[in-house]
Amino acid sequence: MMLTELTAVPGSALPVQVMKDHLRLGTGFTDVGLQDGLIETHLRAAIAAIEGRTGKALLARRFLLRLSRWRETKAGHALPIAPISLVVSVMLLDGNGVATMVPQDRYRLEPDMQRPHLKGVGTALPVLAESGAVEITFDAGFGTDWATVPDDLAQAVMLLAAEFYEQRHDGGRGLPALPLAVQALIERWRTVRVLGGGGA
Repeated sequence: MMLTELTAVPGSALPVQVMKDHLRLGTGFTDVGLQDGLIETHLRAAIAAIEGRTGKALLARRFLLRLSRWRETKAGHALPIAPISLVVSVMLLDGNGVATMVPQDRYRLEPDMQRPHLKGVGTALPVLAESGAVEITFDAGFGTDWATVPDDLAQAVMLLAAEFYEQRHDGGRGLPALPLAVQALIERWRTVRVLGGGGA
């Protein structure tokens, strides 16, 4: 499985000013704005860490998932990130890399905040060719602006980004795990991994 981001979160969607207020950075000085790039970097790092721990895309963007096999053709295939708003396309690739688009009436998205599934309509998902693959393009994220991110996840990002900012001269030392406050905020969003069975 390989998950790739096809579009990036624009800088305008990041809560740079909110983060500056959180850090209580002064205003009205000649260096105003000089910290923005650094703050954006720490926000992106914090967002990536929170998304990695929760399996949730905080801000909307497009992804490409490449699979060499389905986990279960009849029960559907669980997608690795949520929430998903749209499955853009499903493309089958044969052993030579020749692509064939699956008609949209052959599959459907079963939305779920933990484990959204791609399912076949009427029958199982299409059979993959030997040495072939499938590429699923989809849009995921709570929304396009920071106000759409749930409050607890947004606060977790603020706390973690502030931690990165304060520890920026330590080269990452002293950050072996997420701070306890951050862990508490994201706990209810973490995806429970179920072993066994075909649909997980």
